[in-house]
This record gives sequence, C-alpha cells and structure tokens, in this order.
Amino acid sequence: MRSRYVAYVLGLESYLLKTWHTSYRPKSIQFDPQQKWLGLKIKATTAGQAADDTGEVEFIARYKHSGKAYRLHEKSQFVRQSDGWLYSTGEILAD
Repeated sequence: MRSRYVAYVLGLESYLLKTWHTSYRPKSIQFDPQQKWLGLKIKATTAGQAADDTGEVEFIARYKHSGKAYRLHEKSQFVRQSDGWLYSTGEILAD
C-alpha cells in the first residue's frame, strides 16, 4: 500500500499498473497536475501476512487540489500472486 501511495505521489504509472490485478487494471492512469499528495495514514490491516492469499488495508490519504484540502478514506483489497501483492478493488468510506 505504501509503495502504491508513493507511486501516486511521483506519478509512476508503470508501477501502479504493474501492481494492479489484471482483472481490474485500467488501460492507463491520468494524473491531475493540480493534485498534490500530502500524507498517508494506515488505519487498519486485515490478513495480508506471509501465509495469506488476500489482504485488506484501510487508509486515509490527504491531498490538495487547486488549493483546497481533501481526504481519501478507502478500504483496499489485495490478492497475492506469484509476482507479489496486487491491488484489486477499493471501497471509498465516508469520514
């Protein structure tokens, strides 16, 4: 999760697509130059350990867009495949 956040901060589309499960992966990612990421807080994790095939991460990512502050509160699902953990889906949570 942290590596994907950093990839969003740095605009690393290739890394994000590589770590996205093929069943859910978009063809491309559009980064908004007006959006500036400010921080990531992991709220909770479920499973996702060495013996698990799935995991879940609840997080809050803070960002600014056109000078206004926002928070993205999401519960993300991950699956393990031979090449590592892949993001599959996420549920946006209300604050």
